[in-house]
Amino acid sequence: MYQSNYLANQLSNASKNNKQSVFAVLNDDSEITYDSLFKSAEQVAAALVEAGLKPGDRVAAQVEKSITTIHLYLGSVIAGGVFLPLNTDYTPSEVEYFLVDASPTVFICDPSKEDALSLVANKAQVTSLLTLSKDGLEGSFVDAIFRQKSGFEAVPRNADDLAAILYTSGTTGRSKGAMLTHKALASNAQTLAKIWHFTSSDRLIHALPIFHTHGLFVAINVTLSAGSSMYLLPKFDADRILDLFSNATVLMGVPTFYVRLLKSKNLNQDKVQNMRLFISGSAPLLSETHAQWLDKTGHAILERYGMTETNMNTSNPYVGERRPGTVGRPLPDVEVKITHPDTGETLPVDGIGHIQVRIPNVFSGYWKMPEKTAEELSTDGWFLTGDIGVLDKSGYLSIVGRSKDLIISGGYNVYPKEVELVIDEVPNVIESAVIGVPHPDFGEAVVAVVITKGEVTEEAIKIATKQQLAGYKQPKKIIFLDELPRNTMGKVQKIVLRESHKNLFS
Repeated sequence: MYQSNYLANQLSNASKNNKQSVFAVLNDDSEITYDSLFKSAEQVAAALVEAGLKPGDRVAAQVEKSITTIHLYLGSVIAGGVFLPLNTDYTPSEVEYFLVDASPTVFICDPSKEDALSLVANKAQVTSLLTLSKDGLEGSFVDAIFRQKSGFEAVPRNADDLAAILYTSGTTGRSKGAMLTHKALASNAQTLAKIWHFTSSDRLIHALPIFHTHGLFVAINVTLSAGSSMYLLPKFDADRILDLFSNATVLMGVPTFYVRLLKSKNLNQDKVQNMRLFISGSAPLLSETHAQWLDKTGHAILERYGMTETNMNTSNPYVGERRPGTVGRPLPDVEVKITHPDTGETLPVDGIGHIQVRIPNVFSGYWKMPEKTAEELSTDGWFLTGDIGVLDKSGYLSIVGRSKDLIISGGYNVYPKEVELVIDEVPNVIESAVIGVPHPDFGEAVVAVVITKGEVTEEAIKIATKQQLAGYKQPKKIIFLDELPRNTMGKVQKIVLRESHKNLFS
């Protein structure tokens, strides 16, 4: 169908001979066929070109989840663009950084945010600002799509051309744009479809957001690669998911999904008898949650480990022991090693150290950050993940910590420095330390420990963070102390803070 465009060709291959098969069932129970999916994507591609897109240009989008958003992703690829999805919770000041840094030709946002975002789009010299409503049915972008015809001839792109840029926050507060090629996205999706035994008969429950790797490049690309179908939910809805178990076969989720579903009295083995696989990722799954799910449903959750820069690295087996507390073994063609934090030497079995991976579908580097790329991606292909882990004698990987104090709350990454920079600007705040502590629903909750030199209210800090940060980054608890614990070198000991407040939400 799209021979000249590597990723589009790979993702459409499984459906070439069965275009009338269903790709997605929407929330109103209407169905989208594969034929309709790609025809709409071709119209989107034509609309993007009309808006000024040229091969290699970026297409930034801060829009809600809808079938039109998936059309936008595929249309960007078909048009030879580089797709740049942005978290819908980002504030205009956060969006400004991404637009200035990535210099997209086209930026698509919600109509309700157009006035505020037009200012930052102008500052970033975006050529075309278009709008797309929450349901994907209205906006100037929809008008542009309706002007086009299907049959757009895909722009030639090879395996090594960029298909997407996904930003990951840095510990210094400056986000890094991970550059992902056509081959990186296609090969990972094909590998996962194979090892997780996806077929055209599968129907996935898709309740994840689609502005990051899990919901977009794992769930959607795996579905396309297998020629299977999905229930496309706008967001997580426990009651709706429970109802869908009778017709679906797979659920991909974050640990929070399973914690919330376990609270339902309607969850039992009869309810999930049609399901064959439950997958968890994006955050650590507690062994307790794994055990409770097994006890209540008879299914062992399959936990896996991936990153924006590498896609998926490891997975517990489809057939075989799924060990709670581990993220499984390396995927085919993936190498994992544990290295000493100081010397960089490879550690023996059961040694705890830095997790490094070497993988065919590793990212191409950080956008406009060659120095940062060199720091984390070696010349021989090893990527320093920033996670601390251990490999056992059977090759199962366990993640025991994060060297960069990353917080994962509800499946979203929160980098403490970014939050601290906002809090430290509040009048009378001397300094702050942001940590993640265990939370029964979100896995980890963001907590701010604040030192002041005068009267500072919780409300003042909440207002500052709400104005400048996405909701999931905002502290769920603010603690005032006289001083922060430090080591002999004067460095704040966040491990002490985490230990002191580990029972805050229990």
